[in-house]
Amino acid sequence: MKFVPRSENTRQRIIELTAELFNKKGALGTSVSDVEKATGMTRGSIYGNFPNKDAVALAVFDYNWGRKRELLFEGADRQNTYKNKLLAHILLHHPSAKTAFTPGGCPLINTVAESDDTNTLLRNKAATALLAWTNHLVELVEQGIDANEFKAGTDGLNIALQMISFIEGASLFFRSTQDMKYVNRLLDSAKKVIDDICV
Repeated sequence: MKFVPRSENTRQRIIELTAELFNKKGALGTSVSDVEKATGMTRGSIYGNFPNKDAVALAVFDYNWGRKRELLFEGADRQNTYKNKLLAHILLHHPSAKTAFTPGGCPLINTVAESDDTNTLLRNKAATALLAWTNHLVELVEQGIDANEFKAGTDGLNIALQMISFIEGASLFFRSTQDMKYVNRLLDSAKKVIDDICV
């Protein structure tokens, strides 16, 4: 029998109030008591809208990734050249941009680091999100080639993989060392990847 939440509004409120909590502590590190405290709701209210804690974690990942995706993709869409569209993905990740991502770091890194050996459903959600981001960057490169902004024959997938590796690497170094020199060097390397494909 399919689970039906008691209230879509309450369900959404639970998701939004626990978004930071799950992003920082992960699904394993977040207890139902933590969810109760963050939401001010009883266990009965929570389980009236989700069948279990894992279902909350899955919905929260969708919410956190959705926020990040919207900020990145809309930030890129506002740019008027394909070079600047790609650069937006990099610049929005620089700490100085103060982009309003969910506190606690990238939900992709956080979720994969926790779930790769423990939660197949969460890992698959993160993989789907990562591939969607990759495909978006590939499309921007291909559109830039068609617009004669980027060199013909540029491998869009290779560019996307390099960009994401540098961006997520910068996040990893910043969160572990708190030293901006690594962030700046990695993000500068990502920018060079784009500069090198421009006509």
